[in-house]
Amino acid sequence: MIEILTPAELSRARETGALVANVLQALRNRSTVGTNLLDIDRLAKTMIAEAGAKSCYVDYAPSFGRGPFGHYICTSVNDAVLHGLPHDYALADGDLLTLDLAITKGGIAADSAISFIVGASKPPESVALISATERALAAGIAAAGPGARIGDISYAIGSVLSEAGYPINTEFGGHGIGSTMHQDPHVANTGRPGRGYALRPGLLLALEPWVMADTDRLITDADGWTLRSATGSRTAHSEHTIAITDEGAEILTLPRPADQGAEATPSPVHTGA
Repeated sequence: MIEILTPAELSRARETGALVANVLQALRNRSTVGTNLLDIDRLAKTMIAEAGAKSCYVDYAPSFGRGPFGHYICTSVNDAVLHGLPHDYALADGDLLTLDLAITKGGIAADSAISFIVGASKPPESVALISATERALAAGIAAAGPGARIGDISYAIGSVLSEAGYPINTEFGGHGIGSTMHQDPHVANTGRPGRGYALRPGLLLALEPWVMADTDRLITDADGWTLRSATGSRTAHSEHTIAITDEGAEILTLPRPADQGAEATPSPVHTGA
C-alpha cells in the first residue's frame, strides 16, 4: 500500500516526527559508559507513554523476526546493525551504538535512527562509517521531491556509500510510512536513477542508509532479531522520515527546540529535488 497524507495528517506527522527526534536525542544523552541497553529501553517506554504515543515495535512480528519484538527501541552495538534487541549489556568506551525508534501518535507513525560512539574513544573506522551513512542520508533527501522517482533517491544514497568504499546490502532499506510503520514503496540503498515510483506531495518516506565495514552479508543473532555483519565488522545506520511537499523534501524527524510548546509546529526544513 502506498499512502498519500492529507494536510491534516501531515500536520500530525510533524508532531510525531518531532517526538521521535526528541526521544532519540534524550536517549543519546543518557547513553554513556556503563549504561545498560535495558535501561535505554525502559526510558524509551516511559517517554513514549508520557507523550501519549505508542511504540511501533512492541507487538511487531514480521516474517524476518522471531516476534513479537517485545521492546520499545532497537539498540544495535558494534557489529549489530539492524533490529538490535535490547538485552543485558553495559555500554563500554568506544562502542558504536545505533538507536532506531518508531512511534505512532495521532494515527501517524515516524521512524528515525542515529549512530554514535559512546564515551571518549573515537575509533577512526567507526567515525568513517557514521559519516558515510549521514552523508548518504543527506544525499537521498536532497534527491527527493515532486516528480523525482524512488530510483533517484536510491542512486543518490548508493553513490555516496560506494564512493566511501562500503559494500551495499539490498535486503533491507527505506520504506513508505504513514498510518503504519512499514509501507510501500521500498527504497533500496542503491539503484538506478529515473526508475520506480514517482514521488507525490503527501508521501512519507523513511530513508535509512546503513553499512557494514567490509561485507554486504548479514547474519541473524541467536535472539532471532538482531542482524549483524557476517564478518564481525563494525556497522552504522542513519535514518530520517521525510515528507514530500510541493517545495521538496521536508525532514520530519528533527528535534524540536525546547522553547516550543507541545502543540507547536516546527519550522519545516526543505531540500529541493
